[in-house]
Formats: sequence, C-alpha cells, structure tokens
Amino acid sequence: MRRVVFNQKGGVGKSSITCNLAAISASRGLRTLVVDLDPQGNSTQYLLNKPAGELKDTVADMLEQTVAFTVFNRRPDEFVHASPYTNLFVLPSSPELDFLERKLEAKHKIYKLREALKKLGESFDAIYIDTAPALNFYTRSALIAAQRCLIPFDCDDFSRQALYNILHEIRELQEDHNQELVVEGIVANQFQPRASLPRKLVQELMDEGLPVLPVRLASSVKMKESHQIRQPLIHMAPKHNLTRQYENLYGVLHGETVELEPLAD
Repeated sequence: MRRVVFNQKGGVGKSSITCNLAAISASRGLRTLVVDLDPQGNSTQYLLNKPAGELKDTVADMLEQTVAFTVFNRRPDEFVHASPYTNLFVLPSSPELDFLERKLEAKHKIYKLREALKKLGESFDAIYIDTAPALNFYTRSALIAAQRCLIPFDCDDFSRQALYNILHEIRELQEDHNQELVVEGIVANQFQPRASLPRKLVQELMDEGLPVLPVRLASSVKMKESHQIRQPLIHMAPKHNLTRQYENLYGVLHGETVELEPLAD
C-alpha cells in the first residue's frame, strides 16, 4: 500500500499525520517506509533526529541518478535509512530537491518515483509519502506513485477553499495519470470540538457529500512536545487521547471497527 498525505496549504499537519500513522503501522509489525518529499525535511528530522541537510543517500540522490549518464544506478533500497523504531524506515529528504526539480521536470521524469516505490514495495508492507505544501513536480510525482490519498483539513475557511482546488487537481491527475489513486478521505486536524466554527465547517463539508472521515484529531500541545523530542506519539504517550485518535484513524483507514469519541455539545 502506497499512501500520500497531501494538501497545498501549509500548517495543516501533513508531516505529523504521515509520521504518526507510519509509526502505528510499524508498531503493529508491518515493515513501514516514510518517503519525505518536502525539502524542509520535517518528517526526516522527526523520525531520524537529524536535519535533512546533514544526511547522505537521500530521496534527492535517488532521483538525481535518473537523469545522470551512468549505467551503474543504485537500487532504491540503498537510499533507505533505519529509524530508531522497529520496522520503521525513512527515505529522507534533502534541500537539494529544490535545485533538482527543474532538471527532473525538463527530462520528463514524473513517473520515476512510482517506479522506485513499486520496487520498494517488494520489501515494505506500507509506504507513506509526505509532501510539500505546493502542487509541484514532487507532489504530482507522489500522487502518480500512490494508491491512496489522505487530505488533512485544519478547520478554517482558507483551508476549505484550498480543499476544493485540491480535489479538482486530484480528479484531473486521476484521469490523466493514475486511475488507481483513491481519495481515502479528509481528516479534520487540530479540531476543537467545543468551538462552533470547526464543527460547522466539518458538517458543511459532510453535507456537500465530501469524504470527511469520522475521526477528528484534536488540537493538543502533546503534538508539539512530540515534535520537540522527535518521538511519535505511539512511543512518547501511548495512552494519551490524541494517540488514541491517531490509532482510531489508522483503524478506520484499514477497515477496523473502532470506538469513536462523541463530539462535545
């Protein structure tokens, strides 16, 4: 399974959702890979505890060899790094992605990520792809490479307007490049159940027939603490409410029966 977490709007929690779902996957015994396509490298730093710019053998190095004139290309798995957590691995980001993008686009290498991830799929049970907050070459590559797409929504009107654009872009890409891609759903993140606006926005999206998932991820300082010590919630605070919400989200995405928390009145 190859899942991309995507939204063009920044600050909606793409990296947090990617890494914490992947960590839950790994904790359940699945060999799980996180592919970090954001040049900022937040997922890389979160899971490997090193800035992306300090690492060798990155996703940029893997993609760059597709435009290099060499017969001796390395296998995709040679660029994978083990995280401190059992079964959890990272194909790390690099600031070089910014400089490489134009070269890859000029050489029409939009399908190379899909080829690489299909090969990696022979060694991993689950692949999670983190993307930059932009519809650029790399996010299009990720949407072409993925089988599932999860869209974070941070419950404000700007994010709502961006959401319509995202769904339109995904529909076009499905038709032209990847009919296998399925939008799994929209996940309300940083949700405040006692505030009227988030509840109103989510309900309106549901009334419009959009695929809003039944799990809400709460706004919590615990996530910021998790970022600070670079430890996914399932390891840092396995009994916390937000951790349980992530586990419920994972369960919903995998067809499990979960006990959802009632929303505040």
